Amino acid sequence: MFFAIFNTILLGLIAAIHVYWLLGGKWAGNAVLPTSTDKKLAFQPGIFATLVVALSLLFMALIHLDKVGLVALSLPSWVNNYALIIIAFIFLIRAIGEFRYVGFFKKIKNTRFARLDTRFYSPLCLLLSLNALLTSLQL
Repeated sequence: MFFAIFNTILLGLIAAIHVYWLLGGKWAGNAVLPTSTDKKLAFQPGIFATLVVALSLLFMALIHLDKVGLVALSLPSWVNNYALIIIAFIFLIRAIGEFRYVGFFKKIKNTRFARLDTRFYSPLCLLLSLNALLTSLQL
């Protein structure tokens, strides 16, 4: 149950930050988007993309809570287990990265985002991945 609660709290906090940005908040906005070495953003997410990410993170948190019985989504256990494995895979892929701006194997390493990604974001994604996998294995 610990892994599910831990992931739920983290996913909920990250979703809340996305909702904050969705509502126009600016805090940490310049530290969470990949930039090139000339400080140009790799991409600029819009309102719809931010909403999709926030809702996806909330759904992932609910899947964890459903697995341990703290929320009743009425999903068959096999659906919940596969959803948790997919969540684990998503965060593992994010931790590995796309080999340019994001992840442990990125090429651009000397930007503010890159340093934060190496120190915090990618390890956090790896932890979320491992916890989701461990939650899927719980009875």
